[in-house]
Amino acid sequence: MHAAITPTAGGLASAGLGPKSDPAAPPAGIAATSAGSLGRLPPSAIMLLAILCVQLGAALATVLFSSLGPIGTAFASSCFSAIVLTAISRPRALFLHSGHLIRRHALLILAFGVVDVAMVLPFFLALERIPLGIASTVAFLGPLGLAVATARRLIHFLWIGIAALGVALLTPDIGAQMGQGGIDPLGLGYAAIAALAWAAFVPLSKQTGAIFPGNAGLALAMWVSATLTLPAALAEGSIAAASAFDLAGALGVSLIGVVLPLVLEFQALQRISARTYGILVTLEPAIGALVGVILLSQPASPRMIVAVACVMLAALGVTLSDRREPH
Repeated sequence: MHAAITPTAGGLASAGLGPKSDPAAPPAGIAATSAGSLGRLPPSAIMLLAILCVQLGAALATVLFSSLGPIGTAFASSCFSAIVLTAISRPRALFLHSGHLIRRHALLILAFGVVDVAMVLPFFLALERIPLGIASTVAFLGPLGLAVATARRLIHFLWIGIAALGVALLTPDIGAQMGQGGIDPLGLGYAAIAALAWAAFVPLSKQTGAIFPGNAGLALAMWVSATLTLPAALAEGSIAAASAFDLAGALGVSLIGVVLPLVLEFQALQRISARTYGILVTLEPAIGALVGVILLSQPASPRMIVAVACVMLAALGVTLSDRREPH
């Protein structure tokens, strides 16, 4: 969910689901290394790999819930993400050269960190109760709804209707056991909170990306996020007893789910159009469902599959019908 973090252009892109008009570039060394190793792959394949990494990071997080708990996992992964992003953003440049920006825009960074907590923590709490595919689909409604709300075209009401149909298809399964293909209502509520936070994350990420260079704004927000989740993680108790394996897993969540998608997405965006990006991102709910079924042995009822397809179709429709979106 962290992949869409900087200024974007039209359609789904305007809701953080499109390419960056000023993409956050990784440091030159990382960019050069990744360009050399990924240059032979088609950009669409690189983009799909980035989306897959986000879902794999979420799947790995669910494995850690039994030992770290969702709150401890959220804290540890945010902390490691902050450390890694600070390291690749060059700490001296981040804290010294951007010092005046930090002081001037402290409230913006605080708000960005709060929204990040409201996006990641409820999503992890949702993953504890509902399948990854459904959690990803419901969370995806946040930026999708923002894209439709900002488009203001009559045809977009059709896509609203299709997305609403997808949500309605989930209703009969609410309250049933997950092992029987059901959906925990509290888990669905957590995913809905994550969706709202994701919608708020988009304009904040654009504003932060326009002010702070590279990934500096995201790194600072991650420090705020880690600080805010620390008390809850300590209260949960599992983080204090974390093993080296647990911490390695949390590092894996941050690398696979945050850092690697940033690098991959940056490379892909150099060679694909805004519309292609928007189309590829609509596959995220399906990839989430696929990862959940294959790696986590989560059920996928026919109704859930159709619901995921409806949300994907709505997102695809918004992308293709937006005239502002460049080819």
